[in-house]
Amino acid sequence: MLQEGEEEELPDELENDCSGDDNDGSDCCSMNTDCALDTPEEALSVEEPMSTEVEDDRVERPALVQSLFPLMQPTVYFSTANERVELLPLEQRRLLKWRMSTVTPNVVKHCIARSHFKTTKKNHDWLGCWGHHMKSPCFKTIREYQKLNHFPGSFQIGRKDRLWRNLSKMQARFGKREFNFFPRSFVLPQDIKLLRKAWEEGGGRQKWIIKPPASARGIGIQVIHKWSQMPRKRPLLVQKYIHKPYLISGNKFDLRIYVYVTSYDPLRVYIFNDGLVRFASCKYSSSMKSLGNKFMHLTNYSVNKKNSEYQSNSDDKACQGHKWALKALWQYLGSRGVNTNLIWEKIKDIVIKTIIASESHVNTLVKTHVRSAYSCHELFGFDIMLDEKLKPWVLEVNISPSLHSNTALDVAIKGQMVRDVLNLAGFLLPQREEVQAASSSTSSSTSSLCGGSRERCKPELSTDEKVKRAFYLSQRFADQDFFASVLDVLTPDDVRVLAESEDELCRRGEFQRIFPSPTSARYLRFFEHPRYLNILLNQWEHRHWHNRTKGIDLLKNLCQKGVHLGNLSDTVHHWSSKSYSGHVRTDLNSNPTTKLELTRSCVLVTQSVPSPAGVGAEASDREVQSVASSLPDASVLDSASSSPSPSPSPSPSPTPTTPSISPPSTPSPSPSRCLPRDYLPPADYL
Repeated sequence: MLQEGEEEELPDELENDCSGDDNDGSDCCSMNTDCALDTPEEALSVEEPMSTEVEDDRVERPALVQSLFPLMQPTVYFSTANERVELLPLEQRRLLKWRMSTVTPNVVKHCIARSHFKTTKKNHDWLGCWGHHMKSPCFKTIREYQKLNHFPGSFQIGRKDRLWRNLSKMQARFGKREFNFFPRSFVLPQDIKLLRKAWEEGGGRQKWIIKPPASARGIGIQVIHKWSQMPRKRPLLVQKYIHKPYLISGNKFDLRIYVYVTSYDPLRVYIFNDGLVRFASCKYSSSMKSLGNKFMHLTNYSVNKKNSEYQSNSDDKACQGHKWALKALWQYLGSRGVNTNLIWEKIKDIVIKTIIASESHVNTLVKTHVRSAYSCHELFGFDIMLDEKLKPWVLEVNISPSLHSNTALDVAIKGQMVRDVLNLAGFLLPQREEVQAASSSTSSSTSSLCGGSRERCKPELSTDEKVKRAFYLSQRFADQDFFASVLDVLTPDDVRVLAESEDELCRRGEFQRIFPSPTSARYLRFFEHPRYLNILLNQWEHRHWHNRTKGIDLLKNLCQKGVHLGNLSDTVHHWSSKSYSGHVRTDLNSNPTTKLELTRSCVLVTQSVPSPAGVGAEASDREVQSVASSLPDASVLDSASSSPSPSPSPSPSPTPTTPSISPPSTPSPSPSRCLPRDYLPPADYL
């Protein structure tokens, strides 16, 4: 039995030593993970404030959050400190098991305790765990009813060097107008020659900041201005120093922005409406002589708390001390005439593009190593700095942002945020038979680090659903009217995904969903591969953002009929049985008219090419039909999700824009395609 204050350790599958090459996803000691490195002193957290009223007088909340839709499972409710959660019946309460980790923060422990979770040492019976990241193959040990607070592959933005590599690729592909929110960077030793050239071209007055690519809490960071100061014998990330930061009372600062991803396919990204503002504890100077002063140039709390002049702050509404609430900063800047909404929109733009930069890699690993997409969710900590012109720059992304709460300010922000994260995660109670079956299965053995069968709890897509997905992913030229037709016939899986997304949105608390959103279709062109579910959800937002009740009522009616369960009493939700016509587009260059038609037996794409001189009308109108044996190549898929180039920063206006699809610079007419009803496209694109 655990004594008070003790924490259980995870088995090898969930608490590994993370040794080995970074490419396998190991990152316990190689990521920006704030909490994994906290000292015992920092681990002493301030207790969450409880109500001064008698416990029985606290508001009692149901233990389960009912779905908006009939025949959908409820989710476990996580409360604030001033609420009391009712007890579930004993049989259900026995299912509330949580696996503790050595890095599980107290704010998480308090939250799950209020919902009557008990800790467990067993491998098979826990529902949730807040722990270390794992090597990607180890995610196979997580069962379909369990949730871990990480995705495989998130180190692609969680390591400083990988973050820069991925953002640089996006910048090379889409230009600096879209991806100009990170400092110029070099990874050593690979880029040593490029760095030397840039150094010489910049002159002698420039400043550079050097960072170990896999450290956190300011460890190993230096600001230098001489080539002789450059370390030679270890990997480094070298960045152009933002030497003109925005100052408040003479001090530089950065922002800790909390970003939560519940799913990568479809991509669903949330941003917390509050955060932390962390100040350097010495007034800023641009003098070269001051570069060695970490209290002046670094904003990390773990660094500045060691300064005797550091001033703490416990009031989340006060603009005092060296740590503020983000909302307090917005109020401070707003009182000085700053357009804080514009800054916030630019930050959201940075967040979406950064998450998309690693989306393809994460999705590949999820499909390879995770039994059910339900099992992964992740909270990120984005570190953002404002320069003297109030332009936001991303400095790094933490995959395990510190949740230790040392002051009432920390508790006020992190307590609410963690509660909202757990509610958004949507924990489901499994059938007891599932847990018992897992207990007796051979895959529950701890003898193998990453053993276990790879099962899927998600219902298999029908052939009809696969054909529909292939059809919308294979269109080389399409416009908003065409993509809007994805909502005309909703298949069972469409209804399931849309209902889950609406339920999730209703549990968001103080989070705001930024993808998908009414204007997020403009980001679809940044995906390496288009995803059908991203198209579906973005079109749903475009159609129903202004009247969400109408869309919810539609889904309620469909769920009442059991459509999401595959109950198709008629052909209304059988996509291939519907005729599809009327969408005609003229190619901008060669001017062929492409007609898209869906028949009962196949998806038919026909093409009419204007006849040259001397050729009869009958020949010019000849329709060509071919059977596709696979999806088009990546270039075709990329163009299917293209949308117009967004402006340098997103508009704060909620009015949605109408995306149009830009064809490639040198398009060539493609032959007509017929996708037969038994056509099975590659699984990765579905």
